[in-house]
Amino acid sequence: MEAAILFFLSSGLFLGWALGGNHLGNVFGTAIGTQMVSWRTAAILGSVFVILGAVISGAGPTETLGKLGAINTLGGSFMAALAAGLTVYWMTNLGLPVSTTQAIVGAILGWNFFTETQTDYTTLRHILTGWVAGPILSAVFAILLYLLLVMILRRAKLHLLRSDAYTRLGLIVAGIFGAYSLGANNIANVMGVFVASVPLADLSVSGIFTLNGKQQLFLMGGIAIAVGIFTYSHKVVETLGSGLLSMSPVAAWVVVMAHSLVLLMFASERLRDFLLAHGLPALPLVPISSAEAIVGAVLGIGLLQGGRGVRWHVLGHISLGWLLTPIISGIVCFFGLFFMQNVFDQTVH
Repeated sequence: MEAAILFFLSSGLFLGWALGGNHLGNVFGTAIGTQMVSWRTAAILGSVFVILGAVISGAGPTETLGKLGAINTLGGSFMAALAAGLTVYWMTNLGLPVSTTQAIVGAILGWNFFTETQTDYTTLRHILTGWVAGPILSAVFAILLYLLLVMILRRAKLHLLRSDAYTRLGLIVAGIFGAYSLGANNIANVMGVFVASVPLADLSVSGIFTLNGKQQLFLMGGIAIAVGIFTYSHKVVETLGSGLLSMSPVAAWVVVMAHSLVLLMFASERLRDFLLAHGLPALPLVPISSAEAIVGAVLGIGLLQGGRGVRWHVLGHISLGWLLTPIISGIVCFFGLFFMQNVFDQTVH
């Protein structure tokens, strides 16, 4: 791969690093906050399975982002990813579980505005629908899963030590599922803007399997997310682990599972094809905000408990971050493109 291409990809890798730093809390934060899983264990498992999810199941949401704004030059792709990455980094530094999806969508809209490219409003509507439906579905799933699990545990009457062991195992399995779903759904945010501008030839790995161009980009992005998990995830883990709502280990498991189900539902091409084949309405394949999904699930548990334990001021800070993210990212991208084109003489469209 040419050095110039690697340089332009660096902004996508930076965005992946920022995503990893911000999103480990979404899949393992509650488990770490309840002290059922160590941070090191969570980081290792999260890194491995986020890469697998990205490479195996990341294609669907990426196609949707491509329809929203077909960024077709390396300069434009570089600045869109950089604008989103800087926004996520800043929000992460404040300890807020920001939406990487909102950041990259804001950056794409900034590119559309700068280049006077027509925005596909049907695609934008699908994405916005996912942003609204994601936390609502997470809350509903969390409530249903919690009621079902409590009923099962009451009937099982497990010994305290066995219950603790099962809970710990359940949180690890839920975190693995969550990391895979995160990679599958959110790798589009990291590398989606590069798919059209960086066409890579298929790569055969020891004759065992072949990675197409998209999968190679997804692999690089997944590795960047893993690096972010290991180097920069502590603050958001603390916020989601215990800052929004103090939870029992059982509730923590439910929250991660509900969040992960929502992410996978909006990323699975197989689920979409199955529903369409049986004449059922299918969900759009769009990148869902992992942060919104996890917060929706936490609120579902909180509302089930009467809303008394929810720290509403923390929710207010998180919501403010969601509101500002696409606006800041779009503005940064717009002015960044101006400098790329007029100062550094780079083609952005």
